[in-house]
Amino acid sequence: MKFHPPLQSGLLLQRYKRFLTDVQLDDGSTLTVHCANTGAMTGCADPGTRVWYSTSDNPKRKLPHSWEIAQSPRGHLICVNTARANQIARELIEAGAIAPLAGYARLRSEVKYGEEGSRIDLLLEDDQRPSCYVEVKSVTLLDAERDDGMGYFPDAVTTRGAKHLRELMAMKAAGHRAVLLFMVLHSGITKMCAASHIDPQYSLLLEQAIGAGVEILCYQPHVEITGFKPQGFIPFETVSRIIPKGSEISTE
Repeated sequence: MKFHPPLQSGLLLQRYKRFLTDVQLDDGSTLTVHCANTGAMTGCADPGTRVWYSTSDNPKRKLPHSWEIAQSPRGHLICVNTARANQIARELIEAGAIAPLAGYARLRSEVKYGEEGSRIDLLLEDDQRPSCYVEVKSVTLLDAERDDGMGYFPDAVTTRGAKHLRELMAMKAAGHRAVLLFMVLHSGITKMCAASHIDPQYSLLLEQAIGAGVEILCYQPHVEITGFKPQGFIPFETVSRIIPKGSEISTE
């Protein structure tokens, strides 16, 4: 995935009202940029951070610019636009770059499913095997104090994420494949786990989901200012064990 037109850069002044950010451009002027990330954005949104934003030619948009990437004090690149996670995941799957999810005949997005009124991010279908329900989550939280590359999800309490886990467990129980795909969009993260210190209920439910047969995949694309490239998997650590890179194994 490439950014067209190329991203422009500036320094973050402030993020406010969840969806707005002010960016100081190199000429000293200030630009208000849309922020699609509704999370805490810990370590991604400190004033003075170097940021990059895209520009849309859609005349109906109130704010034509979108915050895409931030650079951490250690030089790591972080894609903060959570909408990109689904786009990148779809492109990678269609290109066969995520091997555990390759080979399906059809791929659909935002399909209604489940008993809680959800929409699955990606539905993989094939006449020769069970359907595969893929929920995509963007990971940008790095524990900078530990300095060991540990990333976490979520970065804030998520009732929506808990609902998605319940829906995935229900799909698995109905005979389908159910996959939680973490798209790790922080170049400094080398492994990840559930953020039990932020949302202990989600962490417990995730352990239950793994026990019920929901598969966990953590894929880290290479983040560049120009776009994203295929890279590879990183391991996911649970309380009881480590799920290897790219593993399809569940604890069922």
